[in-house]
Amino acid sequence: MSNLAGRAQKWQFQPPEAVGISDKWQHCGSECSLCSDISKPGSWSTVNKIQSLGLAGVKQDLRVKARRSCTDVLCCMIFILFIIAYILLGLVAWVNGDPRRVAYPTDSQGYFCGQKGTPNENKPILFYFNLLSCTSPSVMVNLQCPTRQICVSKCPERFLTYMEIQFMYRKDRNYWTYYSQFCKSAFLKPAKTLTQVLLDDDCPTAIFPSKPYLQRCFPDFSTKNGTLTVGNKTVFEDGSGKTRNAVELRAAANGINKVLDARAIGVKVFEDYATTWYWILIGLTIAMLLSWMFVILLRFTAGFLFWLFTFGVIGIIAYGIWHCYREYSSLQGQPNSHLTVFHIGIQTDISMYFQLKQTWFAIMIILCILEVFIILILIFLRDRIRISIALLKEGSKAIGYIPTTLIYPVLTFIFLSICISYWAVIAVYLATSGVPIYKVIAPEGQCKHENKTCNPEIFNTTEIAKACPGAQCHFAFYGGKSLYHQYITTFQIFNLFVFLWLINFVIALGQCALAGAFASYYWALKKPDDIPPYPLFTAFGRAIRYHTGSLAFGSLILAVVQMFRLILEYLDKRLKEAQNNISKFLKCCLRCCFWCLEKAVKFLNRNAYVMIAIYGKNFCRSARDAFNLLMRNILKVAVMDRVTDFVLILGKILVAGCIGVLAFLLFTERLPMIIEGPTSLNYYWVPLLTVIIGSYLIAHGFFSVYAMCIETIFICFLEDLERNDGSAERPYYMSQSLMKILNEQNAQTKKQ
Repeated sequence: MSNLAGRAQKWQFQPPEAVGISDKWQHCGSECSLCSDISKPGSWSTVNKIQSLGLAGVKQDLRVKARRSCTDVLCCMIFILFIIAYILLGLVAWVNGDPRRVAYPTDSQGYFCGQKGTPNENKPILFYFNLLSCTSPSVMVNLQCPTRQICVSKCPERFLTYMEIQFMYRKDRNYWTYYSQFCKSAFLKPAKTLTQVLLDDDCPTAIFPSKPYLQRCFPDFSTKNGTLTVGNKTVFEDGSGKTRNAVELRAAANGINKVLDARAIGVKVFEDYATTWYWILIGLTIAMLLSWMFVILLRFTAGFLFWLFTFGVIGIIAYGIWHCYREYSSLQGQPNSHLTVFHIGIQTDISMYFQLKQTWFAIMIILCILEVFIILILIFLRDRIRISIALLKEGSKAIGYIPTTLIYPVLTFIFLSICISYWAVIAVYLATSGVPIYKVIAPEGQCKHENKTCNPEIFNTTEIAKACPGAQCHFAFYGGKSLYHQYITTFQIFNLFVFLWLINFVIALGQCALAGAFASYYWALKKPDDIPPYPLFTAFGRAIRYHTGSLAFGSLILAVVQMFRLILEYLDKRLKEAQNNISKFLKCCLRCCFWCLEKAVKFLNRNAYVMIAIYGKNFCRSARDAFNLLMRNILKVAVMDRVTDFVLILGKILVAGCIGVLAFLLFTERLPMIIEGPTSLNYYWVPLLTVIIGSYLIAHGFFSVYAMCIETIFICFLEDLERNDGSAERPYYMSQSLMKILNEQNAQTKKQ
C-alpha cells in the first residue's frame, strides 16, 4: 500500500503534459475502484484518495493526466473553411488560367508564339519592329515596348532597310522573300511607300543582325578592338533616313543586354555546379554532422563558450581603454591637440578628430562605463547566468534522449514547400486568367488617350489614331468583364493572405509538437526511464487532434500583422514619387511599429504554443499564462534569451565558418597534398558560397529545434519552481545540476 502512496505523491503536482493515459492498469484488482476515475477530468482529487488509501501495484510510467478537449473550435472551423475556399479558388483558377501565357511570348495581337495548333506554331520567336523605340518613357509605365511585335521563325541575320529592298527587289525577288517574313502580313512586292509603311505599321523600316534569347530577337552585340558593334558594324541606317550607332541600339536594349551579359555568366556557373555538385553535397553532409555534434556536445561546452566570449569582450574593451589612454598621453603638448570638437566643427576628414585629446578622452570614458557595466552585470546576475548555462546543457541532453526531433525540420520544410508551390501556381493561373486586353501606347508617352482600352482591328479608323499620331493598340494583359475577372485582384489578395496563414500555421505546428516532446522529457521524474515512448509522434498527433484551432488562432494574428506590413510596403513603392518628408517620416514610423509588433506577436505565440503543449488550454489563456509567467521572471527571461542567442549565433558561425574554410582550401586547390579537388573552375566562389549558405541554413534548422527545446525547458523550469518545493508531496522535476545551482534538493534525495 505504501508504494502507491509514494508514487501518487510524485504524480500529484505533475503538469498534464508530464503524464500519459494507459488503457491497461497492471496489478489493479477489484479493490481498485478508483482506477476508472483516473482518466476523468478533475482527477487530481482522486490522486489524493489513492495517496490516502495506499493502493499498490500501479507502474511508475503510467502517470495521471487530465483528459484534453478540442480548443478554439470556432477558429478551427473558420480555418477549415478558408482551406476549402483556397482549394476551390485553385480549381477555378486552374479552369480559367493558362500558364502558357507566361511560358510563351505574346505578339501585339495577343497570340502565343510557338503554340501548337495555331498559325504561329512554327514561329516561336518574338520580333520587335523598331527596338530603338524601347527607350520611350512609356516602357517603364506600361511594361510594353511601343512598337509592333510579331512572331517569326528566325531572327534577322543581316542589315537591310525597306528602301534598300525596294531597289534590290527589281534585281532579285529573293531579297523581298527574306525581308517579308518580318512583316505583319504577306505581300507580293514592296509596293507601298516608306510613309505608307510607317502609317500602316506593316513592315519594319530596317532589320539588323539578331540572336534569339528567351524566345525574343535581340541585337547581336560584340566588341571589336574595344568598340561596341552590331554585326561587325558600328553605324547603320535605321530605314527612316537616320544613321544610328551600336551604342544607341544598346541603350534601347540596355535592360535586355544585362540579361544577355548574364547569359554567359550563367553558363559558366552551370558548368561549375556540374563539376562540383558532389563536393557540395559532401560539404553539406559534413555541416549536418557538425551541427548535430555541436548540439549534442553543448552539455559540455556551453559554459566554456559563454565565459570565453564574455572574458574576451572584457579583454578587448580593456585593451581599448589602454589604447585610448596611450593616445591621449601621446597628444600631450602637441599643437592644437587641446582644441575641442566645437572649435573645428564638422569635417569630412574624420582623421582630424583623432588628433584631438578630447576625442580619445571621450572614447576612453565610454569604454570605461561599458566595462564597468558588463562587470556589474556579471556580478549581480551570475546566478541567473549559471542557471541559463545549465538550461542550455539540459536542452542538449533532451535532444540526445529524443534525437528524432532533429529530423522534424525536414517535415517542416516539406510542408512549407507544398504551401509555397501551391501559392505560386495559383498566382500564375490567376494572373493568366481571361481574354487579351489591348491598350493604347504612344511612343512619346504624351497622348491623352494612353492606357485606354482599344480594339486592334479597327484602331486605325478611330479618333484616337487621328488625335495621337504614332499611337498603337497593343496587347497589355489578360482580363475580362465577367464577375470572376472583376475580382481577380481580390482573389490574389486572398491567395496571399491564406498563404501567410498556412505558412505560420505550419511553423506553429512544429513549435507545438517539439514543445510537447521536450516537455515530456522535463516532467519525467527519472530521466530517461520515465520518458514516454515516441514523444514527438505523440505530441504531433495531440497538437493536430486537439489544438488545430489554437494554432490557427495564433497564426491568424501573425498573418494579419504580416499582411498589413506587405500592404504598407506595396503602398510605399506605388507612391514613392509622391511622398514628402512628413509622409516619409510617418511611413518609417509605421514600418518600425509593425516590425516591432510582428516580433512581439512571434514571441508571445511561441510561448503560448509551449503552454498549449503542456496544459492543453486554449490560445488566449495559454498566451496570458505564458505572458504572466515570463513577466514574473523578467530578469531570468532577459538573461536566458541573451545567452541562448549568443550560443546559437556562435554555433551557426562556427559550422558555416569551418565548412567555408575547408571549401575555400578545396576549391582554390590549396590542399593538393591531402585531397585533389575540382580543377579549372570558372568562378570558385560559386560552389564556395553555395556550401557556406547551405551550411548556415542546415545549422539554422538544427539550432531552431535546439532553441525551441530551450524555450520549452525554460518555461517548464519556471513552472516547476512556482508549483513545487522539493518536498515528498511536491518534488522538483528539474535536473540535479539545476538543483545544485539553486541549493535545492528533493525530500527523497535528502533522506538518502
